Amino acid sequence: MTTQTLKPSWKVWRFEQIATNVNVRIDNPSESGMEHYVGLEHLDPDSLRIRRWGSPSDVEAGKLFFKTGDIIFAKRRAYQRKLGVAEFDGICSAHAMVLRAKPEVVLPEFLPFFMQSDLFMNRAVEISVGSLSPTINWKTMAVQEFSLPSMGEQRRIVELISAFDEQIESLEIARSAALRLKNAMAESVFPVAEVKSYLDKPKEFYGRQLVPLGQVVSLQVGYPFKSAEYSTKGDRLLRGSNVGVNRLNWEPDITCYWPIERRSQVPDYVLVVGDVVIAMDRPFISEGFKIARVKNEDLPALLLQRVGRFKMGEEIKPEYLWSFLHAESFRWQLQRMQKGTDLPHISKFDIEGTLIPQLTVDEQIEISECFSEIEASTAALEKRLTDAKDQRRQALGTCLFRES
Repeated sequence: MTTQTLKPSWKVWRFEQIATNVNVRIDNPSESGMEHYVGLEHLDPDSLRIRRWGSPSDVEAGKLFFKTGDIIFAKRRAYQRKLGVAEFDGICSAHAMVLRAKPEVVLPEFLPFFMQSDLFMNRAVEISVGSLSPTINWKTMAVQEFSLPSMGEQRRIVELISAFDEQIESLEIARSAALRLKNAMAESVFPVAEVKSYLDKPKEFYGRQLVPLGQVVSLQVGYPFKSAEYSTKGDRLLRGSNVGVNRLNWEPDITCYWPIERRSQVPDYVLVVGDVVIAMDRPFISEGFKIARVKNEDLPALLLQRVGRFKMGEEIKPEYLWSFLHAESFRWQLQRMQKGTDLPHISKFDIEGTLIPQLTVDEQIEISECFSEIEASTAALEKRLTDAKDQRRQALGTCLFRES
């Protein structure tokens, strides 16, 4: 039952009266005739825009059909707050619900906003079942009760939140432009063509001196902590699943711990602020390349096997290495050496074997400063974007919780 204070012109509805669960199954995705496949990995938390997708020919097993305007809601791990509004017809993961607003009760443009609210999301988390991958059952969701405003109030809320979304979209565009600039800068400094030319005819190459990365840095591979000895609290263990694109991810369902009193047994694997780490299993994902720098909020943490930490030599500046790791040249070299299909992976020797221009310290500093300026601008945009999303979330909550 809803615990909201009922306001004038508001009415309580069961969720099945608000939305239809569209359960049209597609057993053979490659024969569906659709061009778009949306998996849970293609949905961004707290964003209604679907900016990425795959091809139905790349997936197997049963999927769900959706139409333009339908809501794709991740019923697995609802705490990730993933849902999107389809701007095209297609198929999606069976770990999602395809929902369609009932226009006699709710405006189709209002329902996605309502589902993004803490009111709805907290309820979704409460009714999820399972420990490793908590999931929502439609029968349970269907009978949940929520109070909704009148159509006129819904329109007012849609106008308000849409204004926030316009601001957020502008910031998203600016951030994307900054990222393209960063990639362009990395490509100009570390062109792929340079490495390809060297590998094609090394004896005829007359460009800058290229040396194996292992000549200026070493890669420390994590310790094989035994899973049977994991703890429920203590030092976090940095596994491959915790390494995201330019950040570490410590979501509860993927985070493991080691008893803090045993830290002294593995001093060489204690992470510190500024460490640069790389995932060695499935290093390339839809979001990008899984490398990150350790921040103060990531600590305390320990380095687990199949994650590497770069140890700097005297001939290389950390910021220069960080710039190189973002270059297409580095990614292209690793993708050539990546092995395996079910679990693509790279080795310590693959990483240390990539070629990097051997520049003077002054040249490295010059490149690093340019790269750092672009990163600082990108970080500022990221903060503005985060603040705008927080303001939107607060405004939405105020609209839905404000007492009469």
